[in-house]
Amino acid sequence: MEQSTDQRLDSRQRPPLIGPAVDDDISAAFAIVLAMTSSDHLLDLIRNTPEIDLLLRSSFGFDIHRSHYGEGLRLASGAPLEVIAGESAGGAYFLCAEQNGCRPVVFASSEGEGGLLADDLADALEIIIGLEWHDCLSFSGDGDVEVMQVSAQHLERSRDKYNPDIGNEAAQVAAALSLRIVPVSDLVVRLHAAASKTEPDYVVTDEDGQAFDPLFGEHLEPRLGGWR
Repeated sequence: MEQSTDQRLDSRQRPPLIGPAVDDDISAAFAIVLAMTSSDHLLDLIRNTPEIDLLLRSSFGFDIHRSHYGEGLRLASGAPLEVIAGESAGGAYFLCAEQNGCRPVVFASSEGEGGLLADDLADALEIIIGLEWHDCLSFSGDGDVEVMQVSAQHLERSRDKYNPDIGNEAAQVAAALSLRIVPVSDLVVRLHAAASKTEPDYVVTDEDGQAFDPLFGEHLEPRLGGWR
């Protein structure tokens, strides 16, 4: 009995049921959904876990109830920013549009500094709970990672002195949100890498199109008295 054409074809020779172009479209759509789900899931966990919400707000300066901060800010490309949290000094955290399966996080201060903080919300929260990241950038010698490492060590000692429970609080947040407790030196490297990628894609602008200054500060240490 003569075999049919399909029977004679090896499985590797048979034409695919779904073409490469369709596969690519499905993969891209799945990546977008995954990115949105990941950040949305973390934000939902924070909203629905009052003790974690309170710790992030009071100890780490990430307040989802200040999501009106930063309204009207955009990226220089014209792409919109989604405000997800604010901090007591008037700064705001934003989610960007999906990129390669992730939604990058941008920060803009009330003093006109802004840029990329992390490649996704989980990475951003690990930096926020594990590092005095804003001062680490301020005292970076215009983005020198070695200066940042020195600053981070001084800042960590100061943080532990004024809030001896900060390590336990960070561990509590990490456990609730399935985050990692990352060594400070590694967080500095991640923070430096992210802030260094601010230009050209993550430059923040105000309603008049005025670009924010970089997150990297020029100083090596506090001007009054240095590190103590």
